[in-house]
Amino acid sequence: MAVCDECKLKFLELKAKRSFRFIVFKINEKVQQVVVDRLGQPGESYDDFTACLPADECRYAVFDFDFVTDENCQKSKIFFISWAPDTSRVRSKMLYASSKDRFKRELDGIQVELQATDPSEMSMDIVKSRAL
Repeated sequence: MAVCDECKLKFLELKAKRSFRFIVFKINEKVQQVVVDRLGQPGESYDDFTACLPADECRYAVFDFDFVTDENCQKSKIFFISWAPDTSRVRSKMLYASSKDRFKRELDGIQVELQATDPSEMSMDIVKSRAL
């Protein structure tokens, strides 16, 4: 599975310049390539991010999560989220599962990985607990 250059460039912008809050990626099966599906602007929230994940299609996503530690320090962690809802096609789930590790290696700087098959598996509480 090839990875479109735009995916790497946008990820670097998110990591270095914080140009985006999140990036949603999808696999274009026609050209066998991972492409950018949606860019979340810096002002968008985690709810905006979860709302843009399709209910019946798989996606990869990167989310820049800002939080405050128990010591009152402002921090940020980059999450890689593998979204594979139960209602998506089996072929699609297999394609995303088999391509995930290679794609993730292309994005240098991911700190936490989450896999979710329904919204409850990536609730804000889970994200916070994984970040700390």
